[in-house]
This record gives sequence, structure tokens and C-alpha cells, in this order.
Amino acid sequence: MKPGRLASIALAAIFMAMVVPARAATIEITMENLVVSPAEVSAKVGDTINWINKDVFAHTATARSGDFDVMLPPKKSASFVLKKAGTVEYYCRYHPNMKATLKIEP
Repeated sequence: MKPGRLASIALAAIFMAMVVPARAATIEITMENLVVSPAEVSAKVGDTINWINKDVFAHTATARSGDFDVMLPPKKSASFVLKKAGTVEYYCRYHPNMKATLKIEP
């Protein structure tokens, strides 16, 4: 193989590594003892939020903006993929004192 061709292949490999998008993350949020933890999370569009309900009664993750309304049966989990950037405040419809915020970056 010619030396110039080898350099071109190496440069192409380096460029491809730079343009491959980062993988989406899965972020776990726990609901236990009527508390959302963590109460504030930073994430990116495309990330998955996985709420885990450790309580013996149902909860919801209901966005005040109407972006999502996730039902969480007792001792179960549920997920939602973030679709747009912005700050989203959410709460439990059954226990309105359970509040949290998602800060979603593009």
C-alpha cells in the first residue's frame, strides 16, 4: 500500500470517530417514601428517563407542559425517551407534593 493512501485511511478513520454521535443515556429516577430522587436532572434529547417506583402504591410522572404522563404501578418501573429540549417540571397526580424538574439540552 502506498504511504499516501495509508495516511488518507488513517485521517478518514479519525474523522469518522469524531462525527459519530454520542450514545443516548438512560437516567434512573427513584420514587420512594413519597420522594422523587433526584429532584432535578440534566439530560439531553434522545436520553431515556427510567422512573423506578419503590413504593407500595402507584405514582405518575406527569409533565405540567403535557409532554408526558407516565403511569408507575407499585414496585414497577416505566421509561420515556426525551423528545425536545427545555425545562420540564413534573409531579405525581396522586401525590402532588412529589415534584421534580428535567433540564433537557438539545
